[in-house]
Amino acid sequence: MKVVSQIKLPIEVEMERFEKKFSGAMSSKVSLLNKITHYVVNRKGKQMRPMFVFLIAKMTGNGEVLERTYRGASVIELIHTATLVHDDVVDDSNRRRGFFSINALWKNKIAVLVGDYLLSKGLLLSIDNDDFDLLKIISVAVREMSEGELLQIEKARKLDITEDVYFEIIRQKTATLIAACCAMGAQSVDAPAEEVEKMRLFGEKIGIAFQIKDDLFDYGTAKIGKPTGIDIKEQKMTLPLIYALNNCSESEKRWVINSVKNHNTDKKRVNEVIQFVKDAGGLDYAVQKMKSYRDEALAILQSYPESPYRASLIIMVNYVIDRNK
Repeated sequence: MKVVSQIKLPIEVEMERFEKKFSGAMSSKVSLLNKITHYVVNRKGKQMRPMFVFLIAKMTGNGEVLERTYRGASVIELIHTATLVHDDVVDDSNRRRGFFSINALWKNKIAVLVGDYLLSKGLLLSIDNDDFDLLKIISVAVREMSEGELLQIEKARKLDITEDVYFEIIRQKTATLIAACCAMGAQSVDAPAEEVEKMRLFGEKIGIAFQIKDDLFDYGTAKIGKPTGIDIKEQKMTLPLIYALNNCSESEKRWVINSVKNHNTDKKRVNEVIQFVKDAGGLDYAVQKMKSYRDEALAILQSYPESPYRASLIIMVNYVIDRNK
């Protein structure tokens, strides 16, 4: 967490204020809801999303943030938390960030209703304050995230995914939310439209690098330990696997696709696929692509004058691809 603390330094005051405001934004007259939202607030992660909002607001707003910057960060967190609660129900997942998920503790029906409640709270926070420009940014992101998830499910059935489709899936599924945080930061301090778009693009590039890094974890590294093969078990076509399939013989391709489709619970077979992908240069190719997106994101930051906020964002971009979990 040392790196995260370093990133947070120039926005410590804002982050403390944000936490108080965010807790308040979740409150309800129903005690069961308050109990559950209190549980959610106390199990927060690294809070990268609000950090992006505040750092970019300060970098593009001459070191200032406005009251609506706090609302923008809260809307992102409320709606993102709602999607996570619903995801856990869809995936039948009992854990979230090492803690029990809401559906594990309070069952699916309550989890779905809590997700709906958080979503409506986010919408109303924007509507009640006439932040329609901020609401549009997050609404577009939610639509894209849903489309990305459904596109991935559709393609997993056929295993006919190309590299272009893979990038479209991760752009929508993962990168679009980080892009929304960055656009939200600039928009909240009334930055010009072209600057808001520049920050959205910056966030998109980091988001894509972030997802490629996640794909690489499935294959294990010296830092992380044994490969997990979870993506293969779930028939997810990730960049290392797509590259390997595009650079092998027809018979090898048939064997890999058959392994992923029909033998994805066979530990030995999954490990053989992992080894095949490594030997075909799939991991090296994915690392090279990830670094290329990181470099593009850093190039966007270089167009801004030196400041503590830009320095933190540079650390953040590098952290995305250097992290080991």
